[in-house]
Amino acid sequence: MYTTYHLNSAADINGDILEAIKNTFKEKPIVITVEEELDATDYLMSTPANRAMLKQSLEQAKKGNLIEVKMEDL
Repeated sequence: MYTTYHLNSAADINGDILEAIKNTFKEKPIVITVEEELDATDYLMSTPANRAMLKQSLEQAKKGNLIEVKMEDL
């Protein structure tokens, strides 16, 4: 089983979260990994391909070359 908890900061870690983990996994062995969450910009810039795509999109937007999408089309 795999569960991800997203917190705004480490200050949000409390007994409720620990109890939720205990109740979910009971007596099973677990691994807890803690990592800093990337914000959207950091994520988009995290690979060369993403950076290139983002740069291309920004250049297109500056030139007014935009694609309009309607919610009902999604």
